[in-house]
Amino acid sequence: MATIDQKFQKLISKYDEHCRRISKATFININETAPDKLRRVKGLEADYIRWFEYYFPNYAQCKCAWFHKQFADDMIRNTEIYELLEIYRSGAKSVHADMGVPLYLYYSGRLKFMLLIGETEKKAQKLLSACQAQLQYNKRLINDYGCRFKLGDWAAGEFLTTDGVRFMSLGFGQNPRGVREEDQRPDYIVVDDVDNKRHVNNSRLMREGVEWIFEDLMGCFNETDGSVKRFVFANNNFHKNSITNRMKTQFKVQISKAKNGRKKSKYRILSVTAVKDLNTFEPNWPEKTSAEYWREKYANTPYRSFMREYMHKHIEDGSVFRMEDMQWKKMLPLNEYDALVFYGDLSYKSAACHKGLVLVGKKGRDFHIIHTFLRQATRVVLAQWLYDLYESTELKNCRKVRYWIEGLFAMDEFVNDFDTEGDKRGYYIPVKPDKRPKGDKYDRIEASQSFFERRNVWFNIDERESADQIELKDQYLAFEKGGEAPVDGPDAVEGALSILNTVSYRAKTTYRFGKRESRRF
Repeated sequence: MATIDQKFQKLISKYDEHCRRISKATFININETAPDKLRRVKGLEADYIRWFEYYFPNYAQCKCAWFHKQFADDMIRNTEIYELLEIYRSGAKSVHADMGVPLYLYYSGRLKFMLLIGETEKKAQKLLSACQAQLQYNKRLINDYGCRFKLGDWAAGEFLTTDGVRFMSLGFGQNPRGVREEDQRPDYIVVDDVDNKRHVNNSRLMREGVEWIFEDLMGCFNETDGSVKRFVFANNNFHKNSITNRMKTQFKVQISKAKNGRKKSKYRILSVTAVKDLNTFEPNWPEKTSAEYWREKYANTPYRSFMREYMHKHIEDGSVFRMEDMQWKKMLPLNEYDALVFYGDLSYKSAACHKGLVLVGKKGRDFHIIHTFLRQATRVVLAQWLYDLYESTELKNCRKVRYWIEGLFAMDEFVNDFDTEGDKRGYYIPVKPDKRPKGDKYDRIEASQSFFERRNVWFNIDERESADQIELKDQYLAFEKGGEAPVDGPDAVEGALSILNTVSYRAKTTYRFGKRESRRF
């Protein structure tokens, strides 16, 4: 209990500091005349983005995005609307859904009762504190609209304004039935960031969460003709079993019903990813972040995490290759292996592709992934890495190793990259293209899963912390047929496994030679 109290006291201390920053940032023109003020306020209210950027300079440190305007317009222009904000992490969905839009609706006379739902009661109260802080300490709001705060406290979960408008918060799943202020029921309900990664695999909890929203929560609206019902659900969509994804499915059903009935739907889905694609990395909010920022972010974030948090792609761990089948151990000296193959997948189609080159050794039934290069790098860097590895390890003394790269139409150019590096060093690693006909890449990789399941594949424990091997493991765990996750690493390993099996088969095949006997007929 003492720990909880300390956390709460720390939260209150941060709130006080936040209020001081608001007061300091919202300076006003004390010489402005009443008519000028009236014209200015009227002009600001005509454009939500201008209104937001003037009254909340702490938050508007860069220009708002197009999707902030679209969401605000949806809320302002409709008195009954249900909108799902599927917006990437750090896309400022909470700032606008929990504070900017409801306060705009309030000060422009369009809101009577806001109900905010957070993942927990404390988190909901913290989100609600943003509105109270602005009402009490924002000098620009007070100067233009007067002091509107009356009584209550966000820390207790609710407060009132001088004109009788109520702001209230609840934790997800708390009983909202009967919530009202005298005869007023909520006319703006926002559910923010309620998904929890600890619970997404519990289908019962997720199903009950959606039912709670549609039944208990939405039931708080006033059910009379012409009543105002503005509902917002804000979350990034990181898991296919999440409440967010289930809500999205239900919203699509309602949208489809309206379309089939030739009616305008009251349900909206506003889906925004961090970037438009993984080739150009063109941002959806260029006023805040550049393409280079997101390219760096992508390069320094595990693929699965980036796609979940910023692109709304549901990549499950181990849908084909399981984490428990990823094994590590000490590798053997190279001369003890039955066969050794370097195999490369040197894709060059897009900036998002990886260059993959792996050394795999076969000993009996086991395959050892000894060395791994798997990066978004140039072929020159890969060639340098191979020659450096050759010179710094026992590779230079091992005659068993064969060097292959996948044989595409441009493979002569690829081989030249290795030869060019050899020109500098005065010797050549005999890299040659694998021109065997191959089937579908995803089918081949999926077929190799049986080696992992039988526990015949081992990773080099000495490289367990290397970025290349971590990337290879992540690509295996993210793999699914037809998926968009990179597969350059697993494709390179599959190529090596295929050649090793062919070499082993030939080595064990015996042939008998002798004089053919003549036969009489």
